[in-house]
Amino acid sequence: MKRDQRLFDLVQLMRDGRLRTAAELAQAMGVSTRTIWRDMAMMAETGLPVEGERGMGYILRAPLVLPPTVLTPEELEALVEALRTMADDPDHPHAKPARSLLYKIATLLPQAGVTPP
Repeated sequence: MKRDQRLFDLVQLMRDGRLRTAAELAQAMGVSTRTIWRDMAMMAETGLPVEGERGMGYILRAPLVLPPTVLTPEELEALVEALRTMADDPDHPHAKPARSLLYKIATLLPQAGVTPP
């Protein structure tokens, strides 16, 4: 797993506000506790509200709201495929909204490679 993806996954995991040990986070991410220590230090240095220290655990103190357009490539692919299936079926009750959503995705997320209907 790449570091950027791991950091994103760590933030997602910690959004529940629970205190978590480095060992617990390391196991969830499939890395060493030393890697978690470095990741937590870097996250704190960049301004994320991460508090904690080695031996005590880590917690994300303030609520963290990520923009809803933060999708993994796999999630984006699944979304686009489902919308195309609906949009291509003229008898589907959601065909028109699906076409509208595909247009919005193409506009907002050019990396999706969606051609607007």
